[in-house]
Amino acid sequence: MDLILFGPPGAGKGTQAKVLQDERGLIQLSTGDMLRAAAAAGTELGRKSKAVMDRGDLVPDELVIGIIAERLEKPDCAKGVIFDGFPRTVAQAKALDAMLAGRGRKIDAVIELKVDDEAMVGRMESRVRENPGAARADDNPETLRKRLKVYHQNTAPLLDFYRDQGKLVTIDGMAPITDVSATVRRVVGQVGQPA
Repeated sequence: MDLILFGPPGAGKGTQAKVLQDERGLIQLSTGDMLRAAAAAGTELGRKSKAVMDRGDLVPDELVIGIIAERLEKPDCAKGVIFDGFPRTVAQAKALDAMLAGRGRKIDAVIELKVDDEAMVGRMESRVRENPGAARADDNPETLRKRLKVYHQNTAPLLDFYRDQGKLVTIDGMAPITDVSATVRRVVGQVGQPA
């Protein structure tokens, strides 16, 4: 079972991915982590990616897809994966679909954790007030609003792409964590079941 989790910064993707890892044995694949790991391992694709990242450029889609393909060959990915941070464009989504199809796999479901932007800003402000020493440099309302804007601009076409495929499920990410987890469990449980 291969899934994609969508949601803006702070929506709870990491929390839900951890639940799916623990309960279903699915592996969370963060493209950033995979790129760094491939570079550290010195694979051919890793060396090419490192050269691009060292220049400060974005790693081309074909290299990212290649690194994902390499990672999917590992035995721990046999039960399925959760894509986090990828795809970010429709072109990447199409390339991912093609690469998976070549391996007899497909994206089974796309789960969007829908949250209220201003509530997310409020949560971040509360965290910073409660524990100012733990705040990151980018933990401020202006930066978060910019990240939310970029997220919405970039993901809107992707959501439509997966909605058109009948794979998109939107969940209220503002609900309590246990309720969100229960809904995610229900969605994942229905994936692959006969209609």
